[in-house]
Amino acid sequence: MKEEKGASNSRRRFIKGSLATLATFSIVPRHVLGKGYLAPSDTLTKAIVGTGSMGRGHIPYAGTKVVALCDVDKRHLETAVNMVDKGVKTFSDYRELIQLPEVDIVHVATPPHWHGIIAADAARAGKDVWCEKPMTRTIGEGKRLVEAVQQHGRVFRLNTWFRFESNFYGMNTTVKPIKKLVQSGLLGWPLKVTVSKHTGFDWKFYWVGKTNNVPQPVPSELDYEMWLGPAPYKPYSEHRVHQTFRGYWDYDGGGLGDMGQHYIDPIQYFLGKDDTSPVSVEVDAPQQHTEAVGTWRRINYTYADGCQIVLDGEAKDDKVAYIEGPKGKLYPNFKSDIPDLEKKLAAFPDPEPQVTDFVDAVKNRKKFALNEENGHRSCTIVNMGLIALRLGRSLKFDPDKQEFIDDEGANRLINQPMRAPWTI
Repeated sequence: MKEEKGASNSRRRFIKGSLATLATFSIVPRHVLGKGYLAPSDTLTKAIVGTGSMGRGHIPYAGTKVVALCDVDKRHLETAVNMVDKGVKTFSDYRELIQLPEVDIVHVATPPHWHGIIAADAARAGKDVWCEKPMTRTIGEGKRLVEAVQQHGRVFRLNTWFRFESNFYGMNTTVKPIKKLVQSGLLGWPLKVTVSKHTGFDWKFYWVGKTNNVPQPVPSELDYEMWLGPAPYKPYSEHRVHQTFRGYWDYDGGGLGDMGQHYIDPIQYFLGKDDTSPVSVEVDAPQQHTEAVGTWRRINYTYADGCQIVLDGEAKDDKVAYIEGPKGKLYPNFKSDIPDLEKKLAAFPDPEPQVTDFVDAVKNRKKFALNEENGHRSCTIVNMGLIALRLGRSLKFDPDKQEFIDDEGANRLINQPMRAPWTI
């Protein structure tokens, strides 16, 4: 049937106006448009800040499309650009990138001394955030980041996933059955968890800094001033940046900074400690250098109820249990001294389900399984240990105030100075 000219024009205006309205939203939930209809906005847009190996590794994440990249190293940026579609926008300053209206998610894949600032600024700019571990380099930065994410109603994901997927190192299982076992009470309470190479956790003590770095010319492709950002100015040395930055207190915390949240966050989860922190940390380690991170022998954390986390750097006991309780022990490969453990465990309920799809969490405004709150708590454990190591002494901690008890020196390291003009 032939349409009247006026009706045809009216319909075209209606469709044009409708499309313009839809275009103002960064996310159009699929159910709004009908079952089976895939809106263009079902693919979330993503910007990556930091295009080294970690940032580049997340370019193809399902359900997202990279529309912007940022790096202070032109070579890293060029490599990443060659991995994405033409038309991607590039930046050397993240502050320009986070203002792009077409960006839904900002992925922070820089060294840790930048994590808190960039993630908080992205949240304030209305972006959801995917942040690499450790969540922040200091406890104070973590507190500010939690505030920024929650004040601006953003969805936050910390990029360590062992509390909800993948085999958990030497346990040869996901964390879910470990959580179920702990909840069942079959091991008793309180529990001691020992994290060592004999339970499947390598502390990567090769992440140590050098104490004899010689100043070198800054490579032409690197904006070293911006790479340093809030960190104290130190003359450029190749070993201080890129792949080996973890060996310096200014930017990270060695093997503990690198792997600590991977190992400790699932422990917080299965012990049910996501809303609290240990009340003490004890260290056994050589005196640390003021700039270069060293190794350590042992770090012990104790919670108010007597549960303990033992980080065993020396790994002297090759028969140690991963979890030890008054009623039983759990060893690597999910072996136990409790007879018929799996049969007994089957009678208990599974842990509560978690929100583990970040794309879905962003689209439907759900809190992700590992978010700003529990991520900050597990990162605080890492930072408690790093502060104790730097000071060379054991410390008492108030989990509610999130500060050390009767130790001014330790509390100064909660909120460390930032080089102007950077703040969080």
